[in-house]
Amino acid sequence: MYRFLLSRQWVILTLVALGLIPAMIELGFWQFHRHEHRVRQNAQIARSLEASPVPVGRLTSPGHAVPRGDTWHPVTATGRYDTRHEVVVRQRTAADEQSIGYYVVTPLIMKDGRAVLVNRGWIPTNGPLTTFPKVPHAPSGEVTVTGRLMPDETTAESGIKDKPGLPPRQVMLIDSRRQSLSRPVLGGYIELTKTAPKATRQPEQVPEPDHDSIGPHMAYAIQWWLFAAGVPVGWVVLVRRERRDRLAAEQPQEAVPVPA
Repeated sequence: MYRFLLSRQWVILTLVALGLIPAMIELGFWQFHRHEHRVRQNAQIARSLEASPVPVGRLTSPGHAVPRGDTWHPVTATGRYDTRHEVVVRQRTAADEQSIGYYVVTPLIMKDGRAVLVNRGWIPTNGPLTTFPKVPHAPSGEVTVTGRLMPDETTAESGIKDKPGLPPRQVMLIDSRRQSLSRPVLGGYIELTKTAPKATRQPEQVPEPDHDSIGPHMAYAIQWWLFAAGVPVGWVVLVRRERRDRLAAEQPQEAVPVPA
């Protein structure tokens, strides 16, 4: 009755179905683990953003790699901006996630002589890409900045390629290790949120990271598991249809009377 299952066509179909089931289950778990990672990251971001600001020197030092646990933690630093070593970071989006422009990164020279990079915010493209853009002047005199501590950017983490041969004072990544200053530079950088005294006509501040959305990963996981459950169901449906069609083909056909 089911001898057709031993045919080449049905053996191949069955093997494909048997291979799809574990593959889809594994894809579902992969999406589930991504969901768990997103939930943990959101919780960590929320804890960091709600923490009280601390002096930046407590969490980082020259050559220090900012760990994930300290990322986004509010920090403060007091000093004077060194605009001679100010750079712009190319191909960055504004808060609307559509407009392309630059981040403005200015070293802040602290009272102890060390420097820390400050991402003062975003500006639109306002001239040829081969020249340094018009940048709002950094506040003069001594200022106290507050912001989120961020790790140095790398191509591996950000996916942004570090292009060589860029115009002077233009970079692709914010990396304290590449800043040419004749003084120690703290690892990572500060993503500015507040300046005291308050400054006017400054770049658009970078918005805080989204830590409310959990993304579609859980829905994708359930979808893959439903697909895995549907494979054997579909296989059974096809088998029963094949059996029905074969039985119908074996039934003797009634003779059609021939008119005299």
